[in-house]
Amino acid sequence: MEANTADGSLGSRAPAWALGAIPLALIAVAIGAFALLGGPGLGDRTGPPVEDLAVERTVLHPGEIELTLQNDGPDAVDVAQVSVNDAFVPFAGSGRLDRLGSTTLTIPYPWVEGEGYTITGVTSTGGTFEHEIPVAVETPEADAGFFGLMALLGIYVGVIPVSLGMLWLPFVRRVGAEWLRALIAFTVGLLAFLAVDAGLEGLEIASAAPSAFGGTSLVFIGAAVAYLALAGVDAYLSRRRAAAAARGAAGSAAAYLALLVAIGIGLHNLGEGLAIGSAYASGALALGTFLVVGFAIHNTTEGLAIVAPMATARPSLRRLIALGLLAGAPAILGAWVGAAAFNPSLAALLFGVGVGAILRVIVQLAPSMRDSDGRLLHPGAVGGLVAGLGVIYLTGLLVAG
Repeated sequence: MEANTADGSLGSRAPAWALGAIPLALIAVAIGAFALLGGPGLGDRTGPPVEDLAVERTVLHPGEIELTLQNDGPDAVDVAQVSVNDAFVPFAGSGRLDRLGSTTLTIPYPWVEGEGYTITGVTSTGGTFEHEIPVAVETPEADAGFFGLMALLGIYVGVIPVSLGMLWLPFVRRVGAEWLRALIAFTVGLLAFLAVDAGLEGLEIASAAPSAFGGTSLVFIGAAVAYLALAGVDAYLSRRRAAAAARGAAGSAAAYLALLVAIGIGLHNLGEGLAIGSAYASGALALGTFLVVGFAIHNTTEGLAIVAPMATARPSLRRLIALGLLAGAPAILGAWVGAAAFNPSLAALLFGVGVGAILRVIVQLAPSMRDSDGRLLHPGAVGGLVAGLGVIYLTGLLVAG
């Protein structure tokens, strides 16, 4: 009993920071001793080095190809030779990459617009890596005209369609309670499809990203961070919403739900802009009238999703404009980043953020689907869910490819 008392008094006298720092100090001492002794028991590694290179970015200028390489393996890599379509060519730039290092190789080559090329690199140990350029197109310069074009493209496929879809607000106000619950379910179905679509797109991009920085796990990390962040914001704002409701501000909860939907859709459109911008820079996107019209029809349904929770509210025109910009304008930013500085690891993380945000919005919207008997999946809700999934899928066919 006395020993326990003595231990407790000793712990109570020590400051909290010291109690937390003692284990860290002991860990540091153990690691330092292990390093000074040369890692006893581990020995030298035998066998060839592990070489894993990833091509993060390709830039094409007239008569020149630039490759940005990332060392994704545990060992240093020396790029000794480069061939284009099986013909060895010289290159400029440092071919040595330390672990997690990156470098840019400049390859003088008279590439022809519209043709495909296979670039093969040979390391000093005889290892190889390949990179495909399906369609060679000159990379646009990041000047004022370029950013203006990307902004215009983001407005076409993001801001305008979402804003047009919000014009359904007067219709939403006129429908009865049962139809309103069906519209909320329609919104949930639409958002669920967007979450799945963003997740699959993020996983596909992550598969080409350096695994040393997380690879496909970046999608799940981004989703978890976004979901928890929105949950924290919701907990912080819940008291303010309760106070507003006590003052008779019936539209406060509806406005908050609409804000969450706009945030979720905005993050999804950020990822959509990334895909559009990177495709434009690589020449894989034909900016035809049909494609722009297809995106307009596809994204118009997102505007309906924003106004559906506000059937009982009376939002001002300024609030509606802000919600439309919040949902649609991220497509502009995404197009800028995607075309000028596309990075697969960052893109995978952002797609994951979009998934997590949308999932949190679905959790917030789901209670509004319940009927007078408290059922979540009543016939009207099921019909709305199926309609939301079907509409977003069918309109998505207009922009497939």
